[in-house]
Amino acid sequence: MRPPLRAVAMLAAAAALVTGCSSGDDWSQPHPRPAAIGSLGPGFVDPSSTPAPEGTVRPQPGSWTGVHPSRDYRVVLLTAGQDQPTKALVTAVEDWADDEHLDLRKIVIGDAHDAVPSIAKAMGMHPDLIVSAGNDLIDPLALVTPNHLEQRFLVVGAELAEPTHNVTAVDWPGASFRGEGLGMSSTYDPASFTAERCAAAIRAGAAAVLNDLTGIVVWLDQ
Repeated sequence: MRPPLRAVAMLAAAAALVTGCSSGDDWSQPHPRPAAIGSLGPGFVDPSSTPAPEGTVRPQPGSWTGVHPSRDYRVVLLTAGQDQPTKALVTAVEDWADDEHLDLRKIVIGDAHDAVPSIAKAMGMHPDLIVSAGNDLIDPLALVTPNHLEQRFLVVGAELAEPTHNVTAVDWPGASFRGEGLGMSSTYDPASFTAERCAAAIRAGAAAVLNDLTGIVVWLDQ
């Protein structure tokens, strides 16, 4: 269900008040949309068909390792929660950004009431991609993302119940929280958020987004 117009207006107003960060590259100016460096390997998707909206792809392990973002790729990491799975995801995203020499900006959300304004702040920074880590962000993202289709989002370790084409998610057995009052899945397993799995999640998800495979769930079987 779409949010009330008043909520949308408040969100837009909050976003308009935000200015870009001054550290690192100057994000205040627009730049050409970055392209992927490298290409997806065999088995990431079926080359004979395009994944359906809200569909699930099951890439072969390692089929995403040949894809990298250019160094001018602008990424904001949104994170909420101090649980171990969220911490593992945050570490994986930070390590990925270091490996790729990206200027990663990070927004830590300490209170649930700050989630929507923090998403607005992230959008106001005009990144190429907003990465979300933490189950507490799922419902706020479900509220915001349908009204900002020009902004790309990547959710790692969870997914939106009804994602629009600008939201991509990466899940695996043990990680499939969907919010909207559905509760935690009976298969949820915090132990499944290993360093290796979280590292694969951010890399596979970024590879999908960089290749315009968005609005889908990337499911990691291994």
